[in-house]
Amino acid sequence: MKNVDVTQGLQDREYGKYVIIAVLFVAIIFLSIVTGKYPITLRDILNIVTGGEINDTAKTVFYTLRLPRTIMVIIAGIGLSVSGSVYQIIFKNPLASPDIIGVASGANLGAAIAIVFFSGDTLTIAMSAFLGGVAAVFAALNLTKIAKDKGVIAFVLSGLVIGSIAQGIIMLMKYVADPEKELAAMEFWAMGSFASVTDSKVVAMFPLFLIGIVGIVLLRWQINILSLNDEEAKSLGVKVELTRWAVIICSTMIVASIICITGLISFIGLIAPHIARIIRKRNDFTAVILSGFIGAIILTVADCLVRSISVSELPISILTTFIGAPFLAYLMSRH
Repeated sequence: MKNVDVTQGLQDREYGKYVIIAVLFVAIIFLSIVTGKYPITLRDILNIVTGGEINDTAKTVFYTLRLPRTIMVIIAGIGLSVSGSVYQIIFKNPLASPDIIGVASGANLGAAIAIVFFSGDTLTIAMSAFLGGVAAVFAALNLTKIAKDKGVIAFVLSGLVIGSIAQGIIMLMKYVADPEKELAAMEFWAMGSFASVTDSKVVAMFPLFLIGIVGIVLLRWQINILSLNDEEAKSLGVKVELTRWAVIICSTMIVASIICITGLISFIGLIAPHIARIIRKRNDFTAVILSGFIGAIILTVADCLVRSISVSELPISILTTFIGAPFLAYLMSRH
């Protein structure tokens, strides 16, 4: 009876953590909507939802600025964190992040090409960044075919090779770029921002994001098994190489669909999975889902801060770096 009581107490405590995270998640959605230069109150939101009276300016700000931006921040936090958690599981590397297979470097190169050689408008940059991220990952996956060892190390090293090549090309392009316009645009895109998010951009990227998320959910059991070594996974009936490819492709679609709109966002895909595992106390798919909500909370708080602490909006990666680096130092001191 005592053991049953202890088990029940532990379960209640775990459920309590999930309730707190759910409450925080809902709270930060409202915080994101009301934060900005034009004030929107909770009463305004209630009037919009219920069809009550509200001035046209507040309604325009809500529908064209705050709501699309809030949705995009939530999507980015969930997508980057889920992808980071999945990468850490399948690559068995606690420092794995969405750039481990080259998607971020490829997207950065794609954006740089659009800025330097094409019109440099927002749509062109987004499309080029998405194609660059996907192309980099497929190049890395094809590079693994020449490796004698088809295991995790081949994927990591292939991502490193492709990422390094992309960074080298980017540095060359920075050297020849116009320092007043093109170079500044390249640097700003690489620091990430939600300032240019619109409802049309959210609608355009969401199907790709959804396909990636659905794919990850459908492969959840295989992802858990891939946390074992390859021999054990094969003995359990999992086609290791095919499954790993499928998981990487789904994660790539998630990450590329996000950063082609927002630019590069650092640390979220790295720290949120660690926080989820600390709370969950195990490394399973529930921790993957939990990391998505934690990442959304952290990224939304950071986005609210960049809108508030300066007259001109700061790039989002400045805040996420200042949040993520101390947390990694904390992990070093604990583990």
